[in-house]
Amino acid sequence: MSRGGVLALTGAGLSTESGIPDYRGADGHRRFAPMTAQQLLADSAARQRYWARSFVGWPRFAAAEPNSGHIAVAALQQAGLIGPIITQNVDGLHQAAGAYRVAELHGSLTHVVCMHCGERYERSMVDEWLRLANPDFDRSADGPLRPDGDVAIAESLIDGFRLVHCIICGSDLLKPDVVMFGESVPKPLVERCFAQVHAARAILVLGSSLAVMSGYRFIRRAVREGIPVAVVTHGWTRATDEEVSVRIDAPLGLTLRSLAKDLTERRAS
Repeated sequence: MSRGGVLALTGAGLSTESGIPDYRGADGHRRFAPMTAQQLLADSAARQRYWARSFVGWPRFAAAEPNSGHIAVAALQQAGLIGPIITQNVDGLHQAAGAYRVAELHGSLTHVVCMHCGERYERSMVDEWLRLANPDFDRSADGPLRPDGDVAIAESLIDGFRLVHCIICGSDLLKPDVVMFGESVPKPLVERCFAQVHAARAILVLGSSLAVMSGYRFIRRAVREGIPVAVVTHGWTRATDEEVSVRIDAPLGLTLRSLAKDLTERRAS
């Protein structure tokens, strides 16, 4: 069978240099206990906590810019050296760097969805609603940004935070339009990504520990189909030596910048 180009599978390690932390340290252990979709749906106090923290964190998350790793991936794609991109990230930084054909496996924090009626909103619009509903709320908390785009804040601030409602059905069951812990990636998207794996000449994993099955299953499929896998990430990865042809443990930005420069110069010569 004639295969296509190189498929990139990217994870949180690619965005840490943009100031967005990842869930796991270099040892693979999870550093944060994110809120689940079930908690958000079942408990208005949980929604109040989530949206208060997100309200503080959103300006910093939205201000994040592509780093040299994102820019290098986009350059490699535009040069025809990388094909489609499957990303586990929810920050939109691949697209901001100029990449295209990006499948957002876990959705995007740039949108919000109503869990009651399914209506979808831009996050910037919901942010304005929250600002109007909480005119005296202090957004200046200086705690570290978390991977979900929120910031841990004092419970006293959370207690007085007012939720906003879907303008279609009136429900306050709003959630970021991402696959939260406890949810599954939509099946049509999974099948489309499997088709891209099947068509690929090789898989290049960038900045993902592959700790969760949503990304690791594509590596397992590639191995079963005899497609070589290369991993560039910093720290532990779930992929075994039997599954990976090349493994590089290094910072993503510097490594990808050097790779893009070397490959594009070779192509030009």
